[in-house]
Amino acid sequence: MAEESLLLSHTEDLSASPNKSSSLVSEISNASTRPFVLAFTVGSCGALSFGCIVGYTAPTQTSIMKDLNLSIADFSFFGSILTVGLIVGALICGKLADLVGRVYTIWITNILVFISWLAIAFAKDVWLLDLGRLLQGISVGISSYLGPIYISELAPRNLRGAASSLMQLFVGVGISVFYALGTVLAWRNLAILGSIPSLVVLPLLFFVPESPRWLAKVGREKEVEGVLLSLRGAKSDVSDEAAAILEYTKHVEQQDVDSRGFFKLFQRKYALPLTIGVVLISVPQLGGLNGYTFYTDTIFTSTGVSSDVGFILTSIVQMFGGILGVLLIDISGRRSLLLVSQAGMFLGCLATAISFFLQKNNCWEKGTPILALISVMVYFGSYGLGMGPIPWIIASEIYPVDVKGAAGTVCNLTTSISSWLVTYSFNFLLQWSSTGTFMMFATVMGLGFVFTAKLVPETKGKSLEEIQSVFTDSPPEDSTVF
Repeated sequence: MAEESLLLSHTEDLSASPNKSSSLVSEISNASTRPFVLAFTVGSCGALSFGCIVGYTAPTQTSIMKDLNLSIADFSFFGSILTVGLIVGALICGKLADLVGRVYTIWITNILVFISWLAIAFAKDVWLLDLGRLLQGISVGISSYLGPIYISELAPRNLRGAASSLMQLFVGVGISVFYALGTVLAWRNLAILGSIPSLVVLPLLFFVPESPRWLAKVGREKEVEGVLLSLRGAKSDVSDEAAAILEYTKHVEQQDVDSRGFFKLFQRKYALPLTIGVVLISVPQLGGLNGYTFYTDTIFTSTGVSSDVGFILTSIVQMFGGILGVLLIDISGRRSLLLVSQAGMFLGCLATAISFFLQKNNCWEKGTPILALISVMVYFGSYGLGMGPIPWIIASEIYPVDVKGAAGTVCNLTTSISSWLVTYSFNFLLQWSSTGTFMMFATVMGLGFVFTAKLVPETKGKSLEEIQSVFTDSPPEDSTVF
């Protein structure tokens, strides 16, 4: 009961924290400075590149196998080696971002992406094809957590959610664009086209600022206020914000003077934020996201829905949900959108399960395809609304800068492993029971809803330092390893 009271008090304290920021109009004006716009463009191009990578294999499978004389096993390895790269990238992302900084890490990821697309575009043998895909996986494994961190550490508090959510929306844009272009472009040309976002980013990196939180962490305190002035505008008063960043960074260092390295994350005071990050990021994966994403055609075909119509409508709904989420995230808050999103994904899974049950028992034959189509649209629309971007946004907000890298590694590994588990097992689960499979996914989403309602706090309108201090400022006896 003591543990439960502590967790509930954390949630209540954060929700009740006063909003000391200026008006939203002022925040919007401050966020329109050139350095912030350039940084946001860099992050958005990275998300777009991520989407292009994910969407590349589906429309190109037949032509790649024919041109390079690949077997099914060869192409399956080409597709699955992306996951190996994701895990490698997850293992190094935190340490790399902490060691060389956010901007230099973005340099590395974009160079890797550019080389990877060239390797695929000019591949004559399968080994070069696989090497390109592996490099893409490493890059995505690093940037999937780095992107939200970078934007959250630069953006004003009242626009942090909208900026991060809008950036994540470009992942869906990239997937949809490559699905469409893959039907009319040759696979080599499509690969060359995929390198364009990284080419756009590289020259912009000469002009984007480093994260002020990282600068404070590595002892470059004199640069913090200058970077904030460039981000907020030369006429802005950033002295309070700079002082809060420096004061909190010093406070964290003094608290953990005897703790260093990766395992610093596994102190008891980080138990709640680590649990929140890991659970929120794994719930959509274990709730069937990759099953729906990679096997949508199988779902539609099994229930008698036209794949072309289903894909077009699903893409439109997901995009609409993402745009709606961007507009609402800094108004209604993260927690409310998460609850609505999880409830919608639960209903989508439940309706899909029912449609398979009806189809198997030859009941309501005319209505079953419509129910299946609606269920998939509800699932993806709800995912775009909240569970797509918000878990990563919250994960970028709740960890102090001294453990943010380690937390990124854990979160990235969690999503990579859970994603692989569902992708690998989905066909086997369908053979076991289509209805049972989606009932399992519905159960996961239902448990996620309960978890969010009980333990996830609202972070809207709070500075990163305010959010993090609620979780980590605890008595000395709570600093033991759990």
